[in-house]
Amino acid sequence: MSVFIPSKLSVTYLAPATPFRPLEGRKYTLTHSDTTGQLFLTIGCEYNYSAVNYSMRDEVLAEWIPQLGEYSLCARVYVSGGEYDENYTKVRFMIFQKELNLALQAMVNGDQALYSNFPWLLDAPIYVHFESIYPQFNQVIFYGTPRNYLI
Repeated sequence: MSVFIPSKLSVTYLAPATPFRPLEGRKYTLTHSDTTGQLFLTIGCEYNYSAVNYSMRDEVLAEWIPQLGEYSLCARVYVSGGEYDENYTKVRFMIFQKELNLALQAMVNGDQALYSNFPWLLDAPIYVHFESIYPQFNQVIFYGTPRNYLI
């Protein structure tokens, strides 16, 4: 699934998080169903580790982090911790790269109320850390700003 379909996004807030607050410590857990194409976004002050499929590890985790007086949306994806060989790790890395635009569209559009309270966040940088034991796949890549992912 590479096209974001808003009706396939389900958003859940974990208290004390609301659609509008807090910004500091706000975390996103994005998972999906391969069979239905449904996306599940949890927004809270903690990650929703109970939603993570530990045999697949295809979730996207992100959080707002203050850096030098500004905020950045810092995401991470788990590519390989050594359980996959280098070739399969490369495939996972390429799949994550291909699907990251969809994931970021889901996160940004699923949390639109936050941007009405903090409109300057639309121009904050997004960085994605691809976590891997293989150096060529262990990278941090700039993915633009939330404004790029609004539909």
